Amino acid sequence: MKLIWKVLCTLLLIIQAVTGNWWNLAAPRPTTQVGNTSLETFTALHKDACHRLEYLVERQKQLCMLSDTMIKVLQTGAQQSVEECQHQFRHSRWNCSTVENSTDIFGGVLKFKSRESAFVHALSAAALAHAVARACSRGELNECSCDSRVRKRTPRHWQWGGCSEDIRYGEMFSKDFSDSKEDKNTDEGLVNLHNNEAGRRAVRGRMQRVCKCHGMSGSCSVRVCWRRLPQLRLVGDALSTRYEGASHVKVYYVVERKRGKNIRKLRPLHMDMKKPNKTDLVYLEDSPDYCEPNDELGILGTRGRTCNRTSAGLDGCRLLCCGRGYQTRVRDHEEKCRCRFVWCCRVHCEICRFKRDHHVCN
Repeated sequence: MKLIWKVLCTLLLIIQAVTGNWWNLAAPRPTTQVGNTSLETFTALHKDACHRLEYLVERQKQLCMLSDTMIKVLQTGAQQSVEECQHQFRHSRWNCSTVENSTDIFGGVLKFKSRESAFVHALSAAALAHAVARACSRGELNECSCDSRVRKRTPRHWQWGGCSEDIRYGEMFSKDFSDSKEDKNTDEGLVNLHNNEAGRRAVRGRMQRVCKCHGMSGSCSVRVCWRRLPQLRLVGDALSTRYEGASHVKVYYVVERKRGKNIRKLRPLHMDMKKPNKTDLVYLEDSPDYCEPNDELGILGTRGRTCNRTSAGLDGCRLLCCGRGYQTRVRDHEEKCRCRFVWCCRVHCEICRFKRDHHVCN
């Protein structure tokens, strides 16, 4: 009985995502050995744990129970989205910092329906679709495998083969899971649904066709191709560009002629701005001040951040330090130098020591 309770507690810790934001799964979770618990018992505990998650809507609980390995896939997607967010914002005033012991891994930053919130929602939906599609092709999920639909197409100079990664299933799961929490009848829900879809489209639009030649002596008489997911970094780069050009929007009502109902739609806050398409990011509110610490929102501020004195970009001392100025410190650095190949077979390097200026925001 103690062992069963131990397993149940482990599952609850693994899938804990307080407030229903599934990217909280990226937070480190304690692990516990489950011993020789039978598969039937483990599955029953897994389903019971999903039912106990009161912050999930009913549809999300159903998806949680699809597979014993689905939790691991969700956690992978969450971790990848946070890591990619931190890479893309590493030079920005808000660097996608995470907060420990909080109801949300990003603190209260996402309470503002800002550009940053738009980016996080889009990237999270994209990372979930990416993680699920990758798990399908690796045989980690029973509900999907390789994409067999592409084989129905008949190209002329090559043929389908290999394992095409099923982005269609990944998108379907991401849409089902991420969107089921949103209420399209609220302004916030309508914007989140739009950004979620923009994230999924960023993955789909960058699917790659990979080919391999077959034939005698490399003659390439037969060319076999399959579809492969893009690196999440490419998706993050694309969404980062969308973030820079995100549209400030408001919700308005349009009367549908056929049904005579009011439909909620998004349009630019200012009429002279371009109407956002389905791949653009949209937001409702201006960003909070990221220059100074704000414990309530989990904002760390930029004091003590390293800046680039010669850069005119976001990582430059003028912008990153918010006009407060910076200090220049001299630090000792060590790195390998004067490396040479020694027969046979190793590389021998010396350690060079030098001083380097280090600029820190006041």
